[in-house]
Amino acid sequence: MKAAMLYEYDPAVNVNLKIEDVRVPEITAPDEVIVRVGAAGLCRTDLHIIEGVWKPTMDPNGTLLPYIMGHENAGWVEDVGSSVKSVKPGDAVICHPFRSCGVCLNCRHGEDMYCDNGAFPGLGMNGGFAEYFVTSERSLIKLKKGIMPIEVAPLADAGITAYRAAKRAARLLRPGSYCVLVGIGGLGHIALQSLHAISGCRIIAVDREPAAQKLAKDLGADFVLDGGPNVIEEVKEITGGGAHVVIDFVGELGVENICWKMARKGGQMFVVGYGGKIEVPTVHLVIEEINIGGSLVGNYTELVELMELNADGKVKMHYTEYNLANINTAIDDFKHRRFTGRGVIVP
Repeated sequence: MKAAMLYEYDPAVNVNLKIEDVRVPEITAPDEVIVRVGAAGLCRTDLHIIEGVWKPTMDPNGTLLPYIMGHENAGWVEDVGSSVKSVKPGDAVICHPFRSCGVCLNCRHGEDMYCDNGAFPGLGMNGGFAEYFVTSERSLIKLKKGIMPIEVAPLADAGITAYRAAKRAARLLRPGSYCVLVGIGGLGHIALQSLHAISGCRIIAVDREPAAQKLAKDLGADFVLDGGPNVIEEVKEITGGGAHVVIDFVGELGVENICWKMARKGGQMFVVGYGGKIEVPTVHLVIEEINIGGSLVGNYTELVELMELNADGKVKMHYTEYNLANINTAIDDFKHRRFTGRGVIVP
């Protein structure tokens, strides 16, 4: 099969993945499923993997490479292990990004991402930038009739990551309250639609790119700001003192130290994007009583919920399609923000 192989890390992300013929993966456990990849989303985490940000976590000994990235996957079941009952060859599926064990206490609580024994195709083991990849039966959700893998693949990570943050925010947002979304890219535009579907809040979208600003307006943001030097003051003027919730989908390049300043007293900031370092005077945390916390991908149930919103037409992924042979062009376009929404790789 054809696959895009990563051979080295490069902080400048100038490395080119190599398209090679490799052996089709085989089933090695009764619960495994081989998926014929219909589409795989291109994620900022993929850029961070190439940068080497994830090397200490997933490749501390430097023995992983070469390997196949790609953790936002959808396609068709190709083959199943002996114990698999819920799917069969030919079924169209989206794949939860984490292969959770199902038996540890965290899994029993429904938090797949906290699994004690999990594995992450595309991060530390071969993923979906290829014609086939292996996952577990527990990770699969059948697609509704008429929905194609290319339309939903990035929902497997970008989608549930944004949806989880939006769902957590919605619990704090009464009708008429304000939520700021910083970064209206692959995640931010999903969070915007999700908040419309599950919350009565007012949404302020912040992005420096004109195309992202237009997308935010098209998706119904109540206010769209360009993220200029006065953005904190603009948010406080609109909200009467600060937002009730701020969700940071950038998490680096200095943005992370602007976002918490947009929150009102008693407000909440959710950090979704990463790569930077937040510096907050402790006196500010006390006096303003703001809360800052992370939000990690999403669990299986949240992906099921998101797929229902998608099937009902309430949340749609905006994407740009690239052939697997052109994956390096996709990476370069993503790096330089030449498209809005998500890049999707099709084998």
